[in-house]
Amino acid sequence: MRRSRPGGRSTAHPVKRQLAGWLFTAPYVVFLLAVFAYPLGYAVYISFHKFFFTAPGVSVPKPFVGLQNYVTALSDPAVIRSFANIGVFLVINVPLTVVLSLVLANALNRVVRMRTFFRVSFYVPYVTASVAVVGVWLFLFQQDGLVNRLLGPLAPDPSWLVNSWLAMPTVALYVTWKQLGFFILLYLAALQNIPGELYESAAVDGASRWRQFWHVTVPGVRPATFLVTLLATIAGANLFTEPYLLTGGGGPDGASSSPVFIIYQKGILQQRPDVAAALGVVLVLGVLVLALIQRRFLGREEES
Repeated sequence: MRRSRPGGRSTAHPVKRQLAGWLFTAPYVVFLLAVFAYPLGYAVYISFHKFFFTAPGVSVPKPFVGLQNYVTALSDPAVIRSFANIGVFLVINVPLTVVLSLVLANALNRVVRMRTFFRVSFYVPYVTASVAVVGVWLFLFQQDGLVNRLLGPLAPDPSWLVNSWLAMPTVALYVTWKQLGFFILLYLAALQNIPGELYESAAVDGASRWRQFWHVTVPGVRPATFLVTLLATIAGANLFTEPYLLTGGGGPDGASSSPVFIIYQKGILQQRPDVAAALGVVLVLGVLVLALIQRRFLGREEES
């Protein structure tokens, strides 16, 4: 029989008590190791060796080359420009995503009539295939598109997606619009956890709607803001489909290329998986640094 200490606590071994928890988490741990940890570790290995694809069963020497692949990747002007492009993208996309999703979620949280309709309307673009939605944006922003017709003489020339200065900002606006519904849902969930008494107390003290939003809502959803910022940064760093479809593969002249697109070019089209792996490792480290910075400024919990 299992012995119990005074007070009813079991003296069973901790491993036995946690066995069920380990069994439930094991499939996800295996998934992480197989899908994330192993590919990342293998990419690091490739990045330090002269590596190229061979036919199945064929073994060829893969000599260690140290940091040569990293030097080759980071000395390529196309790679440097792709990181600059993604920097422009993140500067536009992340603040817009945070502000718009929070404001719209706050508004939707106050809506009483047709609440489900409005929430679904914002979420539909997120679950719609990019190939289908891109056609609409091409119709809007091409040379003779609807946007240029409305702007008339104020329309840019060259047009939005073939303009080296406007291509990446246009892609950033598209991605912000498409992903907004998902982040709105995150903020809506966070808003449910803010006690209503805080708003009532602020209203009794004479706080306006704006002051309630700034001093109650914004601090109350701070953990969600960190999550939204982090997810938007990760999604932006992995940008590939949108510029590939909207600008024909990073055009014009690489103005909308992204690091992931360059990885695709070098690893698949140019048969340089070692350089592509090095670039991928640099990208992962860059995202990790940005995540730590965001954690430093947005993820700190209030001291109790």
